[in-house]
Amino acid sequence: MELAAWIEASGLARMLRGSGDLYMVLNALHILGIGLLLGAILPLDLRILGVLRGPSLPVIGPFLSRMAGIGLGLAVLTGACLWSVSAAEYLGNAAFRWKLVLLAVALGNVVLMHRLGWKQMIATGRPGPAARILAALSAVIWPGVLLAGRWIGFL
Repeated sequence: MELAAWIEASGLARMLRGSGDLYMVLNALHILGIGLLLGAILPLDLRILGVLRGPSLPVIGPFLSRMAGIGLGLAVLTGACLWSVSAAEYLGNAAFRWKLVLLAVALGNVVLMHRLGWKQMIATGRPGPAARILAALSAVIWPGVLLAGRWIGFL
């Protein structure tokens, strides 16, 4: 927990604790990042699964993937800043730990998707069985990350 204490003593954490406005803006940006991530990844997963029809995967896939990546980057960056305010307390929260585990699993799923035929799927517009399985997992795991994050305040 020495690392958590060091993070809580950082200039960033002190600045956030001292400015409700800055904390509020970072919190809003965190929610925006989550919205971009889930708002892009869920339609993409459903398109890969064949639940949604519409633009072909070669057309919509790269755009939604980039938007999900931007949302993820924003959510992780702002989440780390928000975490710094009470790092030790968050580490003691079971929901926060579940959020981190689910986030790691979700990121591993993304890596697998990109290694197991993303380029071919985007080139041909036809997802294979592995892509469909990974999309189904993604459609469950990412909302799980969101749910665990919301659960933090209730424990």
